[in-house]
Amino acid sequence: MKQPFFKRLLSYFSDQLIEHTNSEYNEDLYLLLVKGRYQLVTNKVIYSFEDKYDNFYDAFKKVDLSDKQTCLILGFGLGSIPVMLEKKFNQKISYTGIEIDEEIIYLASEYVLDELKSPVELIRADAETFVEINEDLYDLICVDLFIDDDIPEQFLQSDFLETCKATLSEKGLLIFNTLYFTNKDRKYSTLFFENTFQKTFPNAKAHHCGNNLMLFSS
Repeated sequence: MKQPFFKRLLSYFSDQLIEHTNSEYNEDLYLLLVKGRYQLVTNKVIYSFEDKYDNFYDAFKKVDLSDKQTCLILGFGLGSIPVMLEKKFNQKISYTGIEIDEEIIYLASEYVLDELKSPVELIRADAETFVEINEDLYDLICVDLFIDDDIPEQFLQSDFLETCKATLSEKGLLIFNTLYFTNKDRKYSTLFFENTFQKTFPNAKAHHCGNNLMLFSS
């Protein structure tokens, strides 16, 4: 859903509140219009910001996307990943989005999905449960699983990573978003990369992007 011209214009001078809601998983969710783009935030972090979601934007600039036809997004948010891949990287990809928060699904469906040409199947599910029962393979898996500024512990375990690895196609790539903001974040993300992620993906790489450390399976 596009906002009126005057509101989009105002958003270049000050953030415009579109909706404020809450859910079982997020005490406060704010949908804002910021510089003409939808931004989904909590009181602590940004969940989505269209093509200005810099951590994944920078990650995509570092990889070859030409052979990616299917993408699984664990933690769909407002759909920043398909928005930027379609509109900024000119990719024609079929998306499966997994999102546990029903309010976020509502916001994505109401404001973002109708502006995309790419096929998107948005499923309300727990990401761990989905990958365990899923039988499809994907060329690209993007893991963006946060509750506020925390990654739930089950997604930091080797069992979850191994299940994700089995969900990749032969040419598949997994990109995992972690925080790199505070000293605690930096230590925790580095240890996760070295002690867990690299054991599952021996050729893994890490890329520092602002307040995030992006992990690549290869």
